[in-house]
Formats: sequence, structure tokens, C-alpha cells
Amino acid sequence: MPENEKGNQQEQFEQYSFKVPKGQQPLRVDKFLLNFIEETTRSKIQKAADNEQIIVNGIPVKSNYKVKPDDEVKLVLDEPPRVIDIIAEDIPIQIVYEDESLVVINKEPGMVVHPGHGNYKGTLVNALKFHFDNLPSMSAELERPGLVHRIDKDTSGLLVIAKTEQAMQSLTSQFKARTTDRLYDAVVWGSLKEETGSIEGHIGRHLKNRLQMAVFEDGSLGKPALTRYKVIEHFLYVTLVECKLETGRTHQIRAHFKHIGHPLFNDERYGGNVVLKGTTFTRYKQFVENCFKVCPRQALHAKTLGFDHPVTGERMFFQAPMPDDMVELLEKWRHYTQYSKD
Repeated sequence: MPENEKGNQQEQFEQYSFKVPKGQQPLRVDKFLLNFIEETTRSKIQKAADNEQIIVNGIPVKSNYKVKPDDEVKLVLDEPPRVIDIIAEDIPIQIVYEDESLVVINKEPGMVVHPGHGNYKGTLVNALKFHFDNLPSMSAELERPGLVHRIDKDTSGLLVIAKTEQAMQSLTSQFKARTTDRLYDAVVWGSLKEETGSIEGHIGRHLKNRLQMAVFEDGSLGKPALTRYKVIEHFLYVTLVECKLETGRTHQIRAHFKHIGHPLFNDERYGGNVVLKGTTFTRYKQFVENCFKVCPRQALHAKTLGFDHPVTGERMFFQAPMPDDMVELLEKWRHYTQYSKD
């Protein structure tokens, strides 16, 4: 290549890198990346392919290239990856308990836990950096001050935050060893046949929609996951259940209940945001739409959290009351159920 031509070329930077999982069916690389990368469009991905910016196994490919298991897929662009600087923001947080080692907070629905693609501010981590000094981070490469675990943006409830390195190590070990206690309230579509039960199955990235998790029963994909549940209250077409997490996989409750045919109420990502059970009457459909407006998120709340204190060893339990949107949702279903039985 002539020196002047080489000098005119822009430096390119790796933005994303994925290894295609085993079991992946042939899928166009543009669709694969679209399912994996939030806040983008297929036209942008196709343009990147036209510019030879999609690299598979070291070779530029067109957008119609079909990925296969173990392919190394990279997206390179002319600008460097965005470095996320954690900016302290004066965002109110609800503190349930605090001492020198840790803080327990009750996260409101709609708050993202940590910055990421499309959410660079307004997160819980931004709030923590404002309210607390020198919180430890689990990883030196990734600044997530104080975070020991996380819950989804639209899930409400309890999180424990480490204030010291000792607390970070102790709490992280407890979550890894599965010695913590976590109970969730969830509203799911349909009527469960058993009053108590368990859902078991490996959880991993969905092979086609990379923004979802999927359950793999054969165990060759994903990681082991176990959710125990018991029915708290039956309504006509939905059920309030209490869920106990024996493992802590991404979207575990949401993916497990989707897998058994009972998606969480108004869970858009897992298909619970449409009328799945009930009648065909227009009046009923309008009732459900009103319920969606009352609780504009998946109806899931992390209500209890238990762990050993990292210094004293004392077993500690915390409970967060059900948030107003879920309380109102259940009141509407109780009224509808009673009205329909009269």
C-alpha cells in the first residue's frame, strides 16, 4: 500500500466482540448483531458491513454472512469506544439500613443499576458516587462502586452495597456460594397448577434474540438455574407468586416463568405485555390495558434480602414493602375477580 494512501486511512477501533455460542443456528451477521447490540439499527449495521467494519474470524464479511458456532464476530468503527466516566449525580435513593461496612437500599422501578450502552447517567451507580466516598469496586477494569449484585431496571426492591473492600469480598463470596436469601413477588399470567413448585433449567443467551435469556433443558448451554415458587393469591387470569432464588442468573425469574408458559405481567421483553389469558370481550381487553398503565413494567419486586454481616457474622434480614404500582395492580385484579364472580 502506498505510504500516502496508508496515511489517509482512519484508525479503527474494536467496539464489540462476540463469540458465537455452540448451538447457534445459521443466522445473518447483521441480524445477529442487531439482537446483541441495543440502541442501534439494521441499516447502521449493514453500512458497517459495506465499510468492511464487521470482522468474522479476522476477515471482513458482508451483512448476509451467516454466523456459525465458535465464530469470532467483531465490529470496528472509526471512533474509539466510549469510555464511561462515572459522574456523581444528586439522585435520591431510599436507604433501608446503613453502617460502616454496607448500605441496603430499596431501588425504585425504572432506575438502571449501572451505566452502559444507552444509559450513561441517571443510574444507581451515579447516585452512589454522589452519596458515598471511595466505594470499592468488584473489578479494577470496570468501575461499579459498591455493587455486589444487581436487579433489572424495571424490577424494584432490595440491593446491598459494599462500603469497604472487606465487605465487598465477603458479600461477593456469599452471593457466589448461594448462601444469601432472596425472595421476590411476581405477578404472572395464568393459573399455576401447583401451589408450590420449582423451575429448573440452564439459563443462557437466547440463540436468536441476544437481548433475551433462554432456558436450555439439556444442560449443554447456559448455566444451572433453580427458582422455587409458591402461590400467594389467585385471580381469574393472573397469579401472585413468591419466588425464592437458589441461583442468581440474569433475568432468571423472567426467563423461567416464560419457559413454563406463565410470563410476568407486562414484561415486554418476554412477551407478557399483551393479553395472554382471559376473554375476548373488548371490556376485558380495556381492563388489561388499564392494568398495563397502572404498572408500566414487569410486575417483579425483590422484597427480602438476607446475608451474614461481613464483620460481625450476624445474619441480617431486610424487607421492602411492595411498591405502589404493584399494590394498585393487585387491587384492580381483586376487584375484577370479585366483580366477575358476583
